[in-house]
Amino acid sequence: MNAVPAPFHADLAEGPADARAWWMTTSDGLRVRIAHYGSNGARGTVFMFPGRTEYVEKYGRVSRHLSDAGYHVLAIDWRGQGLADRMLDERRTGHVGVFEDYQRDVASMVQLADDLGLPGPRHLIGHSMGGCIGLRAVSDGLDVASCVFTGPMWGIRIADPVRPAAWAISRMSKTVGLGHLFAPGTGADSYIASNAFDDNLLTTDTEQWDYMRRQVLAIPELQLGGPSLHWLHEALAETRRLARRPSPKQPCICYCGTNERIVDIDRIRSRMARWPNGRLDMVEAGEHEILMESPHIRERVLSEIVAHFDSATDRTALRA
Repeated sequence: MNAVPAPFHADLAEGPADARAWWMTTSDGLRVRIAHYGSNGARGTVFMFPGRTEYVEKYGRVSRHLSDAGYHVLAIDWRGQGLADRMLDERRTGHVGVFEDYQRDVASMVQLADDLGLPGPRHLIGHSMGGCIGLRAVSDGLDVASCVFTGPMWGIRIADPVRPAAWAISRMSKTVGLGHLFAPGTGADSYIASNAFDDNLLTTDTEQWDYMRRQVLAIPELQLGGPSLHWLHEALAETRRLARRPSPKQPCICYCGTNERIVDIDRIRSRMARWPNGRLDMVEAGEHEILMESPHIRERVLSEIVAHFDSATDRTALRA
């Protein structure tokens, strides 16, 4: 097996007791960290695709729910964040060479699932940037029986008058060698570590906010600041490319909060309106982090996700 044991902070994750993490080396030589949250059941395996700035411990509680339902979970630190190899000397800059490079990380995740002999069928949960990476992966043939997306980054919320400037500045930065600089209005500070709960953009639940904040304060190496100008241009280009693609065939549920203020809701509505086996659920009063929301939202959504995976798992078994 190519995997090497990696650090994992079980006390902060609060996931299944047997969780552990692995280093995997991608096809272009970078080291990413992947956590395996185990299960005593064998209903299948869930690929957890986190958002920008996130890391594997953040999905410990979610994974515990899925583990109890019989699903193994693999979660990843994408290149440039978490404890994976960072891309720039300024470690807190969110950066990537080209967006397709994240698919190399996906390939390492699939390889680890194979190496560990995790049971199928496989399913996908993609949050925010992970939803963008996940949509491309499934469109390109990632073998999953069903998908769930939460606040997927199928477009970035930018005011219409500002959008042309965002394109121009980010494109120009690549030409003049300034793509490593932070995008306007951002910097090295971690949002969750440096902001107060009041009117935050992520969750309405103070306990979940404290859970996330506790993790990044305890392990400062997990913190990530704003994206680079280069990342911004790559993200704008990738979401535009994906918007032109047809929807995958897998059954899909997409959850978005009615108070979503980070990703482009119009792009999400457009995508889900043309997903034949898809359903969009607008969560009343929810913010960006639906899986980190108040207990009544979180419990309802996680129960629906398990039922969604169970249904796809049963259909797969009937076809076997």
